[in-house]
Amino acid sequence: QLQLVESGGGLVHPGGSLRLSCVASGFTLEHYAIYWFRQAPGKEREEVSCISSSGRNTNYLGSVVGRFTVSRDNDKNTVYLQMNFLKLEDSAVYYCAAASFCGSMSYDYWGQGTQVTVSS
Repeated sequence: QLQLVESGGGLVHPGGSLRLSCVASGFTLEHYAIYWFRQAPGKEREEVSCISSSGRNTNYLGSVVGRFTVSRDNDKNTVYLQMNFLKLEDSAVYYCAAASFCGSMSYDYWGQGTQVTVSS
């Protein structure tokens, strides 16, 4: 089965950190740009970040700049989202999606999501 699988979510206190992973199952990620999205209950889906297929270019949602870092290891078929200094408003289900390039609005694969909860 061709899919993306996210992991690494959990419960953290404000100011804490988590590292999310997005792993491809059944295909290789090397030719794909990878997006991170998030969606909280009752809220619109937000684009959090995108990383180019090479890893040399990255984009971030303004509210996460300086706190989140996206990276990839194509040899491990994995993309990461390091989240530091987490805030209450970062709580959401986080999804990864594969696209042909950052800037595309067409996504070939989606993960099932991983829950991130920031609470005191």
